[in-house]
Amino acid sequence: MKNLTFLLFLLLPMTIVLAQPTGGSGVSDNDLQLNTITTALPFMAITPDSRAGGMGDAGTALSPSSTSVYWNTAGLSFADQKSEFSLSYTPWLRQLTNDIHLSYLSGYYKINKTHTVGGSLRFFSLGEITFTDAQGNVIRDDKPSEYELTGAYAFRLADKFSIGLNGKFAYSNLTGGLTVGGINTKAGIVGAADLSFCYNNDEVKFGKVKGTYRLALTLNNIGNKVAYSELSKRDFIPMNMKIGNAFEANFDQYNKVTFSLDLQRLLVPTPAFYDVIDGNVTMISGRTDDVGVISGMIQSFYDAPGSPVLDDNGEYIQNTEGKYEVAKWSKLREELTEINIATGVEWWYNNVFAIRGGLFYESRNKGNRQFINLGASLKYNAFAIDFSYLASISGRNSPLANTLRFTLRFNLGENFNTQPAEGQE
Repeated sequence: MKNLTFLLFLLLPMTIVLAQPTGGSGVSDNDLQLNTITTALPFMAITPDSRAGGMGDAGTALSPSSTSVYWNTAGLSFADQKSEFSLSYTPWLRQLTNDIHLSYLSGYYKINKTHTVGGSLRFFSLGEITFTDAQGNVIRDDKPSEYELTGAYAFRLADKFSIGLNGKFAYSNLTGGLTVGGINTKAGIVGAADLSFCYNNDEVKFGKVKGTYRLALTLNNIGNKVAYSELSKRDFIPMNMKIGNAFEANFDQYNKVTFSLDLQRLLVPTPAFYDVIDGNVTMISGRTDDVGVISGMIQSFYDAPGSPVLDDNGEYIQNTEGKYEVAKWSKLREELTEINIATGVEWWYNNVFAIRGGLFYESRNKGNRQFINLGASLKYNAFAIDFSYLASISGRNSPLANTLRFTLRFNLGENFNTQPAEGQE
């Protein structure tokens, strides 16, 4: 089992396949209609830290740190430090405004080899907004905000395998209780959970290079749907799944390089495709998203509407059963485009200085977030500072362009010993 790194490299061709048109299907990304998946409380899915933010958001299987509470709590079981906490700050959507920001405080404490606890606080400020009536008269100024409080627990099941569980409470106050059109608005309140798994093998060799291989899986934000008034539709929060691989290569006592690859997707139903037929709004293809949380998670794997087929007159073609035809393989193709690809590399010198780079890819018809990241770290004794920069490659007008992230980290206490947990060999 010492050559498990081959799994990482087996997944690399998979990323190329997902990014290219499906051969023989007659359908490419450009043929699929724009069909983004939107959720309530999207701030819960914003990358909060500078380390993963400098590696293309490929943080699921990185070596454990205080920000693993967001990425993969199970990985905390393999942390070298007994405890750590960090504070991150991200000025958000600087291309649009200058007063939106995300702050993130997180930390963990290793009770022993088997049990680790942690927590985090996320605060998202949307800046100052002026509410007006239909005539443009100012009602009041407000500062909408959202926050999330998380408690985390990691349990080491075996020498190389662990499981993690997070409990979350999130509060989203976007309107301040404003009455709009006679309808009273309210804050969105969420209870959610994360479930994570981590496989950590520190006895791997690739050629003559020794290192550590990690395979991680996280299911994030599994929680209730949200509505901002009694009459509005309840929306899903950003439930998602991340599968991460990382290989940390120790070339010598001074140089350490980590290669990371994540596959990420939302576990939220894809919007169906509707059009007006004979004066009535009609579902052409896809499935309704008016389902429960668990049903929605399962449905998200097979509900893509694909591309409806049109005749020479631009009319939808129906089969003998009265159903509208969809281009062959287009549903499968759209499901594959819902998988986002994140990959990055990190080089540490003497555990004092690090530089990073990464790439994030999202299909055009699912939002077109495509960017490269650069980052760096400087560490001195128990203190470290991380920095990252995002450059959009999907268009100079992208609201994510020029995103900066800053993180301060503090290691508390001695290195945790590497002896097996009680009862483990």
